[in-house]
Amino acid sequence: MKLIVFDCDGTIVDSQAGIVLSMDHAFSSLGLVAPSRAATLSVVGLSLPEAFAALAPDHDRATRAELAERYKSAFRDLKHDPSETEILFPLAKETIAHLALRDDHLLGIATGKSRRGVDRLFSREGWHESFSTIQTADDHPSKPHPSMLLRAMTETGTTPDLTVMIGDTTYDMEMARAAGVAAIGVAWGYHEVAMLTEAGAHVIIERFEDLPAAIEQVFATESCEA
Repeated sequence: MKLIVFDCDGTIVDSQAGIVLSMDHAFSSLGLVAPSRAATLSVVGLSLPEAFAALAPDHDRATRAELAERYKSAFRDLKHDPSETEILFPLAKETIAHLALRDDHLLGIATGKSRRGVDRLFSREGWHESFSTIQTADDHPSKPHPSMLLRAMTETGTTPDLTVMIGDTTYDMEMARAAGVAAIGVAWGYHEVAMLTEAGAHVIIERFEDLPAAIEQVFATESCEA
């Protein structure tokens, strides 16, 4: 069985609006200057402690912790209307449904999102039966530490040569490399294509519907190299 592991925000879900609005609120509510949109989006994929260490390096740990709490509170408030802040990328749902039906694939999630956030998304989309393993920031070190992928492989009984990580950030690509698995970068997310390639992406896709062919390409390459 091959294990196909997805990042969530920026890969499956276009959540930029909610993330930027929540970050602006966190900083402004403490009387601080909010980071630019580009800076905010550059840390998507990191756990909140890591993200605020990058965005507020001149502030002490207590201030960064308060920023994180205010961000989470603002993000929860926005979740009352997920349609405004968690929109699936075009053909994400259809492609995931196609992959979930294949008897040679297992699907997984490895995300900086909380488990609560993943459960909410899965309930909305009817995905609880489609994914065999879910790894979140609640139980692991921040990406690019390989912990999420290592646990996903353990839970599903797969090996690095039969696993691929799909994500939109350098953290996803670096996590894949650290875990010894293949990586597919998506061009529609938070980090630029050149950054993904430099970080170790084996393939870059421009559209969600290109994913099944890219997965086959990656595993074919892995088989040839073996």
